[in-house]
Amino acid sequence: CKLPFSNAAESNPLSLTPGSWLRRQKRLKMGFVKVVKNKSYFKRYQVKFRRRREGKTDYFARKRLVIQDKNKYNTPKYRMIVRFSNRDIVCQIAYAKIEGDMIVCAAYSHELPKYGIAVGLTNYAAAYCTGLLLARRLLNKFGLDKVYEGQVEVTGDEFNVESIDGQPGAFTCYLDAGLARTSTGNKVFGALKGAVDGGLSIPHSTKRFPGYDAESKEFNAEVHRKHIMGVNVSEYMSYLMEEDEDAYKKQFSRFIKNGVAPDTVQEMYKKAHAGIRNNPVHEKKPKKEVKKKRWNRAKLSLAQRKDRVAQKKASFLRAQEQEAADS
Repeated sequence: CKLPFSNAAESNPLSLTPGSWLRRQKRLKMGFVKVVKNKSYFKRYQVKFRRRREGKTDYFARKRLVIQDKNKYNTPKYRMIVRFSNRDIVCQIAYAKIEGDMIVCAAYSHELPKYGIAVGLTNYAAAYCTGLLLARRLLNKFGLDKVYEGQVEVTGDEFNVESIDGQPGAFTCYLDAGLARTSTGNKVFGALKGAVDGGLSIPHSTKRFPGYDAESKEFNAEVHRKHIMGVNVSEYMSYLMEEDEDAYKKQFSRFIKNGVAPDTVQEMYKKAHAGIRNNPVHEKKPKKEVKKKRWNRAKLSLAQRKDRVAQKKASFLRAQEQEAADS
């Protein structure tokens, strides 16, 4: 016999009307849905690059810094890499290959004591000096240091290197700030300014240099020059010396130890700039002769082991004979 309402359509003809399912879903209250990460989820999961997982590389920025026009074929695209640690500044010129980044030239702020800067190796003025050292060292390496001298007098104003007719083109690279916050006045731009004044062609504007006012959209080059020459540091030293001498001795103890006074800071950086331009070449330190020290006993040969056993036997027999003679 045929049962009445054999399917849902016959039992409730309205269930198949357009929009009825949607209306029923709207009447239902949404509950908490647990996200289930099952086998199929993990099978499809693709891990990010190692340096992204470690939080070391911004691949969104790196892709745009590394990618090269296809009509330039194998021409390297150079980057000026600037990195800061607690005690050092690293400036490098590099280009990317499949195997990894190739470093063309490098300069470090721990080299600055050679040029008379013994303190403040991570401030804005030191960043400028490190960038200047990198630029002069690179151009010296390629024989372009006499062609592109850059901006010799520090003004803090905008300066761009342009290629000279009849000479090799200006060395062009692009700033790689890494994960640094590229806010106005960041020390990364101090290294950039040093490299540009040193003779490298790096696309930039004055909007991120100290002295730029975002509201008026005006750039005060004198404020920037003071940061480059360490005047802001010397002014704070003078202020702290008058207001709180104990705080001055605590905060500027290394300056005091190295005989750097507020009125000598600017002259110190001026001499350093001249010294860097005079001799930017990196001097390799002579390698120390390492004398290997053995902590464990050297292995004996078979003949030596047999001789050692014979000596022990002879010593034992002599001791027995001596004991017998004494008794």
